[in-house]
Formats: sequence, structure tokens, C-alpha cells
Amino acid sequence: MINAQIEKLISYKGRVAVGGAPEGYQPLVLADMARLEGDRLVYIARDASAAMAMRNMLGFFAPDIPTLYLPAWDCLPYDRLSPQVAVMSERMATLAQLPVLEGTPHILVTTVSAAAQRLPPRHMLAGLAMALRPGNNIDVDTLTVFLRSNGYSRCSTVMEPGDYAVRGGIIDLFPPGNETPARLDLFGDTLESIRPFEPESQRTIGQLSELTLNAAGEIHLDEETVLRFRRGYVQAFGTVMDNDPLYAAISDGARYQGMEHWLPLFHDKLETLFDHCGAALYIADDQTEAALQERHEQIADYYQAREEAMQADIKESDGRRIIKPLPPEMLYLLNDEWMKRVDNTRWRSIGTFERPGGKNLSGRAGRNFAAERKQKDANLFDAVVSHIAAEQAAGRSVLLVASSRGAMERLQTLLNEHGAPPVQRIERWEAPQQGQGPRIAIIAMDNGFATKQLSVLTEQDILGDRMVRRPGRKKAENFLTEASSLTPGDHVVHVEHGIGRFEGLQTIDVGGAPHDCLKLIYHGDSRLFLPVENIELLSRFGGDDMTVTLDKIGGVAWQMRKARLKEKIKLIADELIKTAAERAMRDGEVMTPDIGLYDEFAARFPYEETEDQIDAIEAVIDDLASGRPMDRLICGDVGFGKTEVGLRAAFIAAMSGKQVAVVAPTTLLARQHAKTFTERFVGMPVEISELSRLIGTAQAAEAKEGLKSGTVDIVIGTHALLAKNIEFSRLGLVIVDEEQHFGVAHKERLKALRAEVHMLTLTATP
Repeated sequence: MINAQIEKLISYKGRVAVGGAPEGYQPLVLADMARLEGDRLVYIARDASAAMAMRNMLGFFAPDIPTLYLPAWDCLPYDRLSPQVAVMSERMATLAQLPVLEGTPHILVTTVSAAAQRLPPRHMLAGLAMALRPGNNIDVDTLTVFLRSNGYSRCSTVMEPGDYAVRGGIIDLFPPGNETPARLDLFGDTLESIRPFEPESQRTIGQLSELTLNAAGEIHLDEETVLRFRRGYVQAFGTVMDNDPLYAAISDGARYQGMEHWLPLFHDKLETLFDHCGAALYIADDQTEAALQERHEQIADYYQAREEAMQADIKESDGRRIIKPLPPEMLYLLNDEWMKRVDNTRWRSIGTFERPGGKNLSGRAGRNFAAERKQKDANLFDAVVSHIAAEQAAGRSVLLVASSRGAMERLQTLLNEHGAPPVQRIERWEAPQQGQGPRIAIIAMDNGFATKQLSVLTEQDILGDRMVRRPGRKKAENFLTEASSLTPGDHVVHVEHGIGRFEGLQTIDVGGAPHDCLKLIYHGDSRLFLPVENIELLSRFGGDDMTVTLDKIGGVAWQMRKARLKEKIKLIADELIKTAAERAMRDGEVMTPDIGLYDEFAARFPYEETEDQIDAIEAVIDDLASGRPMDRLICGDVGFGKTEVGLRAAFIAAMSGKQVAVVAPTTLLARQHAKTFTERFVGMPVEISELSRLIGTAQAAEAKEGLKSGTVDIVIGTHALLAKNIEFSRLGLVIVDEEQHFGVAHKERLKALRAEVHMLTLTATP
């Protein structure tokens, strides 16, 4: 990839527009530029989402090049709130690393908002580092003053960069730039050990010979900075006559929420990204100018609102004091200064399309299969395999991109079934070898690209827009596997001792070795110290904390309650076993999926399946193939993918030659299901009909006749489907959504069906 064209791009002075570089191709270009430059390269993205995508792609395409990230503050201009400690910590850690990496190839990724924001001066960062080693004498009060003055936040449990906690001779802290927090173990004033630990479990995982503490905030609060702030505040806004909480808090040496918005008053002079990065090569995506203009307008709007409120000398409705804003040019690089700084750098604006009069690379947008997805008579994966063959015949190496491991395995299976050559998995980028077959990797890349030597196809190019699912919730059985999920005062249940109160973490000496334990309080102020490695013995108390009574260690009350509950569970279990035994005596239709067709159908799902969703789908598939009538309940919140479980089951039943009835309690829900099923089964040999009061008489009669004759494979409707005049030719599966909303008569009809066909019930109500 390194060639004379990229060398020329580096050598030009001033501003140069670069085309022919789609976003997926840009990390390869940046990596080659950084290697040739032999020093710092700064990439400025339009927003945080684009910056994070670039970081991810650089991690794959350039694992040998250190990549730093400088985020913008995660709050609005002139906000009442400070940026989050984790954000400020990452900013400070990145700025501290820049001098360390100087003279070696590395890439700084940032955003327009961060680049347009003024930064603490370099000399401040150089003077605020503290190195700790075992054997050092440390005064706890001096250390806590250092941490507090440099933006660290005191808390009960250290979880994020910038946190610290003090528990006697144990100090936990999470320095910016470190991958894990560290635990300082002091004996008197002597630092005996530095042990990193996992924030989730709070368990130590080794020893450190040295720990460097960098500032976690952009304001170092000492006597000098307090005095500088007071002078600057009076100079900017006049003598403080009223009760100004910001001025009062800083005057007392205390940190104040939102104080960062007066950052210029704490420093003799602020610097910019251009000062910190010097003569670096700057690369900006082609939407940077529009994003900068939007940012400047936002800053001006918020400043004007604060200025007008201050001039009117009014109080807001909640009684808080009016914010006195500093002029925007003190906090941000405005347009004139920005343009002047950019003109004095080597600035490259890079984009997908060719730039008339600019410099153009050989990249272009990749192949998109939207047309094939819309054609009912076209096979999508046959088209993909043909395209791969054509690209390889043209001398281009082919890289397939998936969004997750599950998606990667599915793509490999489908391509293999459609005659593609073996697809090799790779974890990081390697230059392709002559005659090498297609490869596949997991990268956060939306759209592919093509160059003279390389063709990249993404999962989104093939299957259409893939949607991001919010992170799944923790499974119930793992609910209390982390000490960090508890806060002092929480009530917990110990499997042997019953209900107690969590008081915090404490390190105790056992057999001459320190052990991290959870301190639990029981009736009569009895104490139980539970090692963190045995936290699975606890569960969170689910009742009312206001009326809870603590159990007595060694008492019989807890054991008696457990015994009574076991008896109730036994009675319920007897009923369930009896019902299951009756069902087990009956034969059910055996339905198994056609692997190839099933994988193609599953690939149309635009999300990555959650673990719980995969478990539910696999359980349903096993039930359908068991030879016994299925009677399974799928319970999950709205939007968590229950319908997809029903779709997979319906596909298997329909492809096995059986009819499927989907029953919903309301017309609106039935219409919604009909739309979803129709879209997912498009292009497949499956006839879908709908029966509800919104369907005309003629269409309803046609649907009923189709069910009777067997021409309709899937019918979706309300309780009308349960009427006695509805006849099915080969009913094999009934999917019921929210059964609890049906009446008694309809439930009796469903109960009768359970003995005859496979039943799948979906509900959001436990």
C-alpha cells in the first residue's frame, strides 16, 4: 500500500483536498502515512461516532501503530455540569502520552469539537506526574490532597479512571491512562505493595513495580490557581457583591460542579491541539468544515442565552444562580483563529469522491447488493459468490467484513453452501499473498470499498442496514457476581445465613496474607467477612429495604423460612411434572430446519442475536424436533426480540409443510405482526394471510378457504382464529402473543390445542 502517491500527499505544504478514499479505505491510508511520516499523525473526525469507528478500524488495519484518542467534553457549552471524570481522565492521559510518543509513528484520533476546544498548557502536565514504588514513604493526607487537587473523585468503590477510595492503609485508585486500577497497601507510611485489580470483581491480579499518577482533571486546584481564578473572575465580571456559589467554593479550595467552563481563569494561558501536536500531519474527513460550523453556531447560541440571562440579572425558575459566561474566544478556537492555525499546518481533507483540482487516490465505493435484495427471483448469495469470483479474476484480494463472531460464522456457512471458495478468518490485517482466497474479519465498518489491489465487502453491503442493539441485561443467575454491583447499606441474602447488610469492602490479614472481603452486618451487630471470591453465595434482597429484619447468624428463623419455601416449591413441581408427563405420552410433529435455507432466513435479521435470544431459539428448535408437542413460554421485555424467536419457529414449521397460526390479542398487534412476517418471508415460497376486523369480507373468506385447502401457510390474526368455523388443513404450530389478555373461552380453546399441536407463547409479563 505504501507508494509514491502517498509520499507525495505527505510532502505537500498547506491545505490539500484528497479524494478517492472511502471511509473504510482511510485507515489503510492513515497507517501508510504514519509509517512514512515516522512521527505524529492527527486524524480529526466530524463527530465521536466517526472517531470511534476509525479507532476500531485502525486497531485491525494498523495494530503496530499506537493510537490515542482525545475526546471532547461530554457536556454542552456553558453547561452547569462538569464533563464526566472518565472523559477528562482520558483527555489528560492522551495529552500526557503525546510527548512520550514524539519521534515515533503514532496516530491521534480526535473530533472537531475537541480540536476546537482550548486545552491546559503543556507545562502543567509535565509538572503534575507522581511516581510511586514499593518501599516509598507516603503520607496518606498528602497523597489524598494530590488526588483531590488533580481532579480525582473520591468514591466507595473504584470503577472508572479518576476514581479513588481510602480505607485505612488501603488506597484504591484508577490513574488516567492505565488499563486497570491499582491497590496501594501501606504499612504505616511505607508503601508495601502496588497491586492491579479488576474493577468488576475487585480482585487483585498481580504486582506492579511502579505506578505513575497523572492528573485526572484539567484544573489543578492549589493556592496559586485559586488566587489566579479569583483575580480573573473579578476582572471578567466585576466585584462579587452577591452570594456567588462558584466563587465561594473555589475561594475555599473546593471543587465545584461545572467549574471547567471557567478553565481560562485557572491557567496563565491555555493552548490548543495545534500547540500540543506541533508540526504533525493533520488529516480531516470531508465533513469537518460543516461540523465545525455547526459547533460554532451551538457555542454562540448557548453563550448568547447565558449572557442575556446574566445581563437581565434574573434567577432561573429553580432558584439557582445565573451562570456568568466567559466570551467564546477564551474557551474555543473560533473561525478566524481556526483558519489561521490550519493554514500553518500540513492539512489534508480526505473523502470518498474525486476532488476536481485536488489529489485523488485509487479507492472507490464497494459493491452494494441492494438490487438483489429487492428481486424476488434473485438469489442474494449466488450474486455475492459471483462477485467474489469476478474480483479475484480481476486480480483483487477479497476481504469480507462481519460485525460479530456469530455473523462471521453465518456468512462463512452461507457462502460455502453457495459454492464460494474456502473463506479464511483473520484477526488482524496482513498483506494478501498471490492467489490467496477470500478472507473474513470482524471490524466495525459500515460499507466496503475497492482499490486496484483490494475489494472489501461488508455484512451491510450484502444484507442491508444492520442495527445496533443496546447491550443486553445481566442474566439473573449472575446478578451478584461483582462487588461493584453493591453499595454500602444494600441488603443481601447469604445462602446459609440469610438477610444481612453490606457495609463495604475490607482487607483483612489471614495467615499472614491480605484478603479482600465483603463486610456483612447481621442481627445484634454480628459481622461476617466473606472473601470476594465467594460472592456467588450472595444475592440481592428483593423486598422492601425499609421493613427488612436482619437474620441472626446461627439462628433457626432463616432455616425455617427456607424449609417452608421448599415445601411450596415441591407442590408446584408436582403439578408441573404431572402436566409434563401427560404431554410426554403424546406424539408431536417432528420439524427440523433445512440448514441452508434456515441460515439465509436468519441472516435477514438486522440485529446481532443476544445470548438469551440464541438460547431461546435453540430451545424452540430442539422442542420442534423432539417428537413431542411443544408448549414453551418465551418471556422478555418489549423490544428484546421475542418476535424473532416466533419467526424462526414459523419458518421451520412452514418449511416442514405445516401451517402456522399467529394469534394476537389486538387488531393493531396482529397488523404489526403481519407486516413483520410479510417483510421477512419476501421471496420465499410461503403464503401469508391476515384475519382481523380490518380485513374485508372477501379477503377474509379467501383466507379461510386457503387455510382449509392448505394454500395458506401462515395466518396472522386476533382471537377470530380460535373460532370453531376456522378449519386448518395441516396446522402444526400456534404462536400466541400475550395470552393473558385473552378471555376464558379463548384460553380453553388454546388449552385444547396444546394437546394436539406445537404451542409457542410470547409475553412481556413474567
